[in-house]
Order: sequence, then C-alpha cells, then structure tokens
Amino acid sequence: MAPGGGYEQFLPEIGAERLAFGRWLFAQDCVFLRGVVKMDGLPPADKPEIAFAGRSNVGKSSLVNALTGRKTLARVSNTPGRTRELNFFELAGAANLADLPGYGYARTERKLVDQWTKVIFQYLRGRATLKRVMLLVDARHGLKPFDVQAMEALDEAAVSYQIVLTKVDKLKTAELAAVIAKTAGTAAKHPAAHPVICPTSSETGLGIDHLRALAAEAAGLEPGAVAGYKPATS
Repeated sequence: MAPGGGYEQFLPEIGAERLAFGRWLFAQDCVFLRGVVKMDGLPPADKPEIAFAGRSNVGKSSLVNALTGRKTLARVSNTPGRTRELNFFELAGAANLADLPGYGYARTERKLVDQWTKVIFQYLRGRATLKRVMLLVDARHGLKPFDVQAMEALDEAAVSYQIVLTKVDKLKTAELAAVIAKTAGTAAKHPAAHPVICPTSSETGLGIDHLRALAAEAAGLEPGAVAGYKPATS
C-alpha cells in the first residue's frame, strides 16, 4: 500500500514548511551516544530531548528507524522486550532522541520488569531537558491497561506526552477513525497528554513526516535556529 490510501484525512494539520524542516532535520547525522541501564550513565543534559516509549511489540524500533531513514539505527528484534537499555542518539547536533525499553511483555521476568520500570521513570521524572515522550500505541489494539498505566505515570511525573498510533496500514479507514476517536477521548482525561493523535505506518511511510515535524516542534527547534537548513524559496 502506498502512503495514504485515504488515511491522510486523519493526519495532523501541519504546514508545508514545518514538514520540510522536519524531513530535513531527521535526514541529518544521527549518532548513537550510549545505552544506559542506570541513571548515572545518562548523557549530558545539554540538548532538548524527545523520548519514544511503548509496549514491547508496538513497532517502536521500526518507527525510529523510519523517522531517521536508517534501517538499523534502533535494534529490531523478533523477540519483544529484548532491548533493555535506554538508548540515546544525537540528531543533527541539535537534539537527543531516547529510545526507551518496551513495557508490558508478559514473558519477561517480573523482577526485570520492575527494574526497567524504575529506571525509566527515574529518567522521566528527573530529566529537565526532556521535552516530550512520544507514546506509541498499536492501532490494531488501541490503548491497553499497560498503556493507560504509562499515561498515569507520565501524568504524575508531569511529563508532556503525545500518542502516536503505529501500524495503521493494518486497519480500514473506518476502523482507524474509531480508534483515533476512542484514543483521543481517553487522552482528553489525562492532564499531561497532548491532544493531537498522530497515526503512522513504518511500512507505508504514512505520518512519518508529520511525526518528524511534531518532534522538532516539541524540541523547540525552529528552521532558522539549526545550522545548515535552507528554507525552500517560492
């Protein structure tokens, strides 16, 4: 399926210049900084940061790879929950991306789940440069209890987050409309949730440019403030 297929009607309204800037930004160098399992290993908090979180089989690694146009930037595993580190990347020398370990995988030993959860939320609560968490939700299943628990924890930590639906190409347009409406209704009850839902597909590319633009805006990056960007002239 090509990008779209009637799904464009569900994408956030974003101007052409912001889309172009987001596309350019995520095409720049994206360098792996480090993998972290303890808070004392975090990279310096000297750049705005955008984090990506979600259930272990939500397609997070595929989405991060699609955003940056790199097939192997984030680890893609056939075993959900395999990535246990907080992985940090520097984008264009202007912002950091944080790929957080997946949550809610039933086969993982409970002790490890509790350990990961503690580390993740220590990071969420204590990272002053964290501008937004992109909370990924599988569009085929909608919000599950683990997702709602994550939303409640983010509310408690007063961390801004935005729900990003993944794998929307697996749904019919009417099904997607229903999922977006239900998800938005739930998000409206959570004080730290951004009201705009962003549908995406790593397979077709739907919504990828929009998510790039949303991430750039959340990080406070403007076209005129990042070296090397030249706005298109009309």
